[in-house]
Amino acid sequence: MSIEVVFPEVSKNNPKTQGVVATWFVSDHDQVSQGQLLAEVQVDKIDVEVHSPSDGIIKIIAEEGTELTQLDVIAYID
Repeated sequence: MSIEVVFPEVSKNNPKTQGVVATWFVSDHDQVSQGQLLAEVQVDKIDVEVHSPSDGIIKIIAEEGTELTQLDVIAYID
């Protein structure tokens, strides 16, 4: 069963807040560990870290530079 890695919620007041995936620190199909830093996203010039919710193999679906809305899926972990 795949676990979703989502673009972090940065604004509860504006659920349509958008940002971009700034940097991935892992590659597609890498083995990752729970709590590991996976990516950094940028919202209104603020950088937010994204950490792995579990152990497994990552499947990246949002490349660097992809614009997303908060809570959109950026990767899956199997």
